[in-house]
Amino acid sequence: MNTTSSTTCPPIGLIIIGDEILSGKRQDGHFAKVRELLAARGLGLSWVRYLGDDRALCEAALRESFATDHIVFSCGGIGATPDDHTRQSAAAALGVLLELHPEAERLIAERTREWYAKDPAAAGSPDMSTPENQQRLNMGKFPAGANIIPNPYNKIPGFNVGQHWFVPGFPVMAWPMIEWVLDTHYKHFHNQVQLGEKSFLVFGVPESRATPLMEAIEAEFAGIKVFSLPSVGNDKRARHIELGVKGPVDALPAAYARLLEGTQAICASLGGEIDEAPKRA
Repeated sequence: MNTTSSTTCPPIGLIIIGDEILSGKRQDGHFAKVRELLAARGLGLSWVRYLGDDRALCEAALRESFATDHIVFSCGGIGATPDDHTRQSAAAALGVLLELHPEAERLIAERTREWYAKDPAAAGSPDMSTPENQQRLNMGKFPAGANIIPNPYNKIPGFNVGQHWFVPGFPVMAWPMIEWVLDTHYKHFHNQVQLGEKSFLVFGVPESRATPLMEAIEAEFAGIKVFSLPSVGNDKRARHIELGVKGPVDALPAAYARLLEGTQAICASLGGEIDEAPKRA
């Protein structure tokens, strides 16, 4: 399995696949939950992408992400019905064929036997040679060379290629599988650096006037990001900008002081300070 051993965590991305999400038939919970799982380990998302059940679009998106060193979690579309395209798209993006993974085959057969044992009156048979069960085995056909991700809910595995981790769309399966990946393969990235954030409100200054200062601070302080969150205001507070810095807590005080000093030089009206509790990354 090709997981990174570097001490610096690569960017982490999330792909969420499913027409039902885009149509609003189901509400996405993956974004918030994955963000929560990462934050609990001092990690964060660099990007997220939503895709419908379109094989060409999924292939193009995966080809793009496979070309990076990013850690990528993909939720949805790994079943074996006509609207599931993730397995095929991943194989096409990698330029390989789909192959029935031996361990996936064993797990699917085991799960099938258990299902029929619990409900002997159910139509069908646990015989894996039947057309119905051969169709089930398609869920174990992954891009050649892939590894499996254990599924604690029903044993039907996900799969992994390099830094990409493909799990089902069902939260009850996907979330524990992602948690397992984080704790099994990326524990060395957990809680590496303590991060913080400090900001203040600025009134009567357009973002364009503050931009040169923001660029100068990012160039001067390694690891620091300067952010600007404009607001059109309301009946309680006038139009303003929340201007701040975030990054390693050791570098934060000096960067914040520089931002405050530079802003005071271009604006006489500052609002209250906003201080976010430190976290680790």
